[in-house]
Amino acid sequence: MNSPPDKVRTALVMPGGGARGAFQVGVLKAVAELMPRGRPNPFSVISGTSAGAVNSVVLASRARNYRTAVAELERVWGHFRCHHVYKTDHLTMLKSSLHWMASLILGGWLVGTPKSLLDNAPLRALLSKNVHFPRIRDGIEAGHLDAVAVTAAGYASARSTTFFEARSDLEPWERTRRLGKNIDLHLDHLMASIAVPMIFPPVCIGNEYFGDGAMRQATPLSPAVHLGADRILVIGIRDETGETVPDTPGDPPSFVQIAGYMLDTLFMDGLYSDLERITRINEMLDSAPPDGDRRGGRPYRPIDTMLIVPSEDLRVIAHKHRAELPFAIRALLRGVGGSNPGENRLLSFLLFEMAYTRELIDLGYRDAMKVKDELLDFVTGNDVPRLFAPSWIQKDLSAFT
Repeated sequence: MNSPPDKVRTALVMPGGGARGAFQVGVLKAVAELMPRGRPNPFSVISGTSAGAVNSVVLASRARNYRTAVAELERVWGHFRCHHVYKTDHLTMLKSSLHWMASLILGGWLVGTPKSLLDNAPLRALLSKNVHFPRIRDGIEAGHLDAVAVTAAGYASARSTTFFEARSDLEPWERTRRLGKNIDLHLDHLMASIAVPMIFPPVCIGNEYFGDGAMRQATPLSPAVHLGADRILVIGIRDETGETVPDTPGDPPSFVQIAGYMLDTLFMDGLYSDLERITRINEMLDSAPPDGDRRGGRPYRPIDTMLIVPSEDLRVIAHKHRAELPFAIRALLRGVGGSNPGENRLLSFLLFEMAYTRELIDLGYRDAMKVKDELLDFVTGNDVPRLFAPSWIQKDLSAFT
């Protein structure tokens, strides 16, 4: 256990995950119910990637009243339909399929190369209507927030770029293959962060195209640390109960199965590596003599971390709601993946349908309430363990704790 300083800067980190981001809303809802009514945003730093970036920016733009911000998130996520996120009409899907086919056959000649599998113009319109970016600066100036960060990946530079809006004393950073830029956030930053490779089109910011921030984000906790966090609440979107290997090889993985596997890797694998890294550093700092944790006059500090992830397999939940996916999307997935159960992983990212997202919100709420005492201590700055996480994480990191 450690005694927190007088002012504990608590950060909220939300990785990407497509429709799985609804789980994060459920956890945020639990935090809102544990806090007094009318309280402003309790997180000094909010950092998100992809769908987590959307949740982050909405919270930051309504930092004056945290419960109101979460209620807005629940309203939108709880009424999602796929056509709010990407075009699902038969004509659009037919044109997209024919474009891909013609491009493969003709090598891009005459028809050009397609930019993405799906068109997320409806999501841009939805975010443009519901997210008020100037309010982020209002929240910062009022002291309800120190910084909000959105991460995207630059295709030309091959760097992870964190665009952040913050207090004037928080400085940009640059490391190998990653940097932080202090700017005024706008819609293009958000659309770039959620531009899942091949599925949604990249977004041009300045003179470079950007895509989903998870692609190059080897250290997803790093932006929060750079922006001054003393402790980090992480809301993940994948359970890690383990998967069994079949007795026989079966059929080779389909395109859909591989695509879902890639997204799963993009959104979560870097997080667990970063947790391991922070655990190692914490152990060294806790065992160091007083004033022995300085380099060049700058003190290193331990970072407390709390991780909340789904207690149930989201693929199973997605499969239960598969029939709610628009017919054109189901046909497309079946065409490139067949009826292999492996498609459930990709389905769990793309199923922006209210029955599915509401079930994830409820799951997130229940999972957070199971640890409500520890969660409230973490958010309000009370004494906490260096790492509070599910047992499988504790077991994996037992060599370092």
